[in-house]
Amino acid sequence: MNYFKQTVLLLFVFSATTTFAQNSGYDKLGMQAMMKGDYKGAVNQLEKADTKNPNNANVLKMLGYSYFQCGDFENSIDTYSRLITVKPSDYSAYYYRGKARQNVANDPKESLNNMRESFYQAAIKDFTKAIEINGEEDAQLLQNRALAYKDYAIYKSYKIKTKAEKAACVALFNNSVADFQKVLLVQPQRKDILSLIDYVKAQVASLK
Repeated sequence: MNYFKQTVLLLFVFSATTTFAQNSGYDKLGMQAMMKGDYKGAVNQLEKADTKNPNNANVLKMLGYSYFQCGDFENSIDTYSRLITVKPSDYSAYYYRGKARQNVANDPKESLNNMRESFYQAAIKDFTKAIEINGEEDAQLLQNRALAYKDYAIYKSYKIKTKAEKAACVALFNNSVADFQKVLLVQPQRKDILSLIDYVKAQVASLK
């Protein structure tokens, strides 16, 4: 289990303890399923908890995360949007909504969808908001925004027809490099990040 995922699960346990002390129903069963890695089972229980107690931040956080782990990105986006309405200071809600939106944009089934660009843009906005809340020392958030900039730039690079479009594409690639470089300030030994920077620079060089 990677560090960020483990941290999220621990936060779920911590934030939900008080709620579960008062309510030992579907939300507790959902939490137990999550801790076992049974996210489909968690969704089943947490949907019931959500119906019984709408707009409960703990339930929405667990449900959005379980949808995400099941690959149900559209429901994850909707659930995290509801959580943000209830608890707008929760940076992890923006982070996972951004990741879900990026996954939708990167899905090959979305290749002809005219909404694809808006998903990239929305993902970048979500990562930016998460960074504003949690600070630029969070390498995980910076890395994901850098990847979103990169993916969006690659998508746009296939549609370049004018100098303005090329300039916009290069700007996105440069934003990606800038974020990757910020990651290196926090974690200077990241060879994978150095490789990604080289890759992005090569993409810029290949633009005609």
